[in-house]
Amino acid sequence: MKSNPDKEQIINKAIKFHLQGNIKEATKYYQYCINNGFDNHIVFSNYGAILKNLSKLKEAELYTRKAIELNPNYANAFSNLGLILRDLGKLKEAELYTLKAIELNPNNANAFFALSTLKLSYENKIWRDKLFSENLLNNQSREDKVNIYFARANILHKERKYEESSKYLQLANNLALQVNPYNSFSFINKSLALLDECYKESMIQKENTKCPQCIFIVGMPRSGSTLLESIITMNNNVDDLGEINILEESFLQYKKYKSKTNLAELYWKKVNLKTKLNISTNKWLYNYQYTGIIASHIPNARIIHCFRNPLDNILSIYRANFTSGNEYSSSLVDSAKVYLNQEEVMTQYKKKFSTKIYDLNYDELVSNPNKEIKSLISWLGWEWNDQYLSPHLNPRSVTTASNVQVRSPINTKSLGGWKNYKKMLRTAMEIITQNNKYKELKY
Repeated sequence: MKSNPDKEQIINKAIKFHLQGNIKEATKYYQYCINNGFDNHIVFSNYGAILKNLSKLKEAELYTRKAIELNPNYANAFSNLGLILRDLGKLKEAELYTLKAIELNPNNANAFFALSTLKLSYENKIWRDKLFSENLLNNQSREDKVNIYFARANILHKERKYEESSKYLQLANNLALQVNPYNSFSFINKSLALLDECYKESMIQKENTKCPQCIFIVGMPRSGSTLLESIITMNNNVDDLGEINILEESFLQYKKYKSKTNLAELYWKKVNLKTKLNISTNKWLYNYQYTGIIASHIPNARIIHCFRNPLDNILSIYRANFTSGNEYSSSLVDSAKVYLNQEEVMTQYKKKFSTKIYDLNYDELVSNPNKEIKSLISWLGWEWNDQYLSPHLNPRSVTTASNVQVRSPINTKSLGGWKNYKKMLRTAMEIITQNNKYKELKY
């Protein structure tokens, strides 16, 4: 970078790197702009968006508010701030800023989708009419059309118009598959290969109470894992690492330098970079593939397997519109196959490591929270506190697809929801019921 660069040139480079997905370089340029007093609203807004994706929500909020201060008519900043406030649990304020984004830019597909996920937003009829206007689809990219279709499906779901919601869900997911084609074959093969790896070199280490307690939350997305993490982190001695893939990173390092180190030490070092507390939760759900490795190699590890009715789970995944990863979610067939793969490998791991794995059935958790939460806390070896029964009061930030639902008291509203989408879910049901455990799961 030149010592006296042209401001506009530097800003354009930052934006170019950002659009290319080169976040490291974009961040470097945005920081240069900010440190050198470039009062540009796009710089502050885009840097705030990067910070949000890094779960640095407080910082993200500050920079995004600065963008709005610099340009009160910049719709993207209002939309980004709405997303940040949503993740911080400030839902009413999030709605106001997102509505402002639509007022400034009536074609803002991201804002329409964000608004459709907020519980109070459906009461505003004006923006609903705009959402369902055919003109909204004009000149939109495929990605933006995906967001619009998901937003429409969300609103129709709230209005209990499930057949119409199904139509838009299928439009959204079919289009998403065109943008990001996916096949579950390699993902499933990875699960099976790691299962074999576990049996080849199983080495259960002795428990050591001086080791940090590492709680791994595993399972499928939308299986109740965010609710679980909110329950556990009501304990002030627990730090949630969130959805962070440091276990796999540690394992790959371990495989490369096997004779010189051990997996537990590699993992603990990465944890220590994130928190100084002695208990942590890791909610990288696909660690279910590494369950045997975790149980064999990491002393004082606790693995909690979240699961729920498979059709409720698959429906929730299909409705989620994940921002990144989980590409199989746009295919009901692939979602069913991944679900069964997860069921298969976890069944095997539970046979071998029964004392290290806890079954958390979401359906039972929300139906009888008092009993199920007390059982969980007892298994963890912690003292009981009634605060565990009120995870919706947890002030932590939540960046997952459950960031709105987790702010409500525990309830059973989502149980059996798949029955409203039976026709759409037929292909998934045919795959799921091939498993003897679910063969009675019928219409």
